[in-house]
Amino acid sequence: MASDPVPVLEIEARLARGDFRLDAACRIAGEGITALFGPSGSGKSTLLRIAAGLERAAGRVAFGGETWADGRRFTPPHRRRAGLVFQDARLFPHLSVEGNLAYAEKRAGLGGPARAEVVEALDLAPLLARRPDTLSGGEQRRVAIGRALLAAPRLLLLDEPLSGLDLRRKGEILPLIAGLPDRFALPVVFVSHDLDEVAQLADRMVVLANGRVAAEGPIAVVMARLDVQEMTGRFEAGSLVEATVTGQDRAHHLTRLDLCGQPLEMPALDIADDTRIRLRIRARDVALATGPVEGLSIRNALAGTLADLIEEPDTAFAEAFVEIAPGTVIRARVTRAAVAALGLERGRQVRAIVKAGSFDRRMLVGRN
Repeated sequence: MASDPVPVLEIEARLARGDFRLDAACRIAGEGITALFGPSGSGKSTLLRIAAGLERAAGRVAFGGETWADGRRFTPPHRRRAGLVFQDARLFPHLSVEGNLAYAEKRAGLGGPARAEVVEALDLAPLLARRPDTLSGGEQRRVAIGRALLAAPRLLLLDEPLSGLDLRRKGEILPLIAGLPDRFALPVVFVSHDLDEVAQLADRMVVLANGRVAAEGPIAVVMARLDVQEMTGRFEAGSLVEATVTGQDRAHHLTRLDLCGQPLEMPALDIADDTRIRLRIRARDVALATGPVEGLSIRNALAGTLADLIEEPDTAFAEAFVEIAPGTVIRARVTRAAVAALGLERGRQVRAIVKAGSFDRRMLVGRN
């Protein structure tokens, strides 16, 4: 028996407001997590609100073959069943957490997830008796997501869900959000201007700049593109790879990993062996060596082939791309002087040297 086709969120939106112009079109697969990424004022939140029906724009919005807006018709937000969570949570202040959840459940009627499952998925049990004004920012976001889930949405839209939270709070919420698509069988679209959030959560990425879509596609592919550096920033450019936890060096507080058959170390993670994690390796944190690495404090040396080398005219730098396994590339930002001194050229065998301390363990999500 054939499985149902994956629904697609289609947005073609044109809007003018003062000096701001939005003219964007994208197709977002109705599974997994998709990030709308871009600098402030690029149109991310506006596009999300158009999808939810909270903003009207010329063009077309459709989901799963059902047209929500096309100039002739306009489906109101409550009939789209698109759960939207704002930065400020917008909980009912006079109700407890349990009351907020019960209200959404009652409005949705039958067909939504069980409240107990939502409470468990978002770790809300300790909060149920409390009022919103006694919750931290992270706790409020979790409750708001729970309330949105209990409204039985067909897709979940999150507007900067981690904005304003410190790294510890982000680290607590990231794995909860990451698990939502599989646990509740619904796609998630979230807005962010933070590449670390996007790298850990997203399966796909839509990059916006000046009201237009600059790039879209699988997360690793888009983040590796040189032509989106204006939006992501050269300082943040890098590679996205997946490694597997193989063990712990408790004496030295390190976690051992396997990356494409090669060993890697990072500061200790409280995470089980055989768990897959996604690592963002910034190009600025990678050095290159053309021979064995000895007498160096950096212990991560990944052997590979220099697949590409792009020297930037009128700058001191070059971008090097080291293939450590088919389809897995580590990007390094080195000086053109180093390129000349080491005799770097395409096809040469090199080692990508990565500091263990360059990985931030507070922003990692297990993917088993």
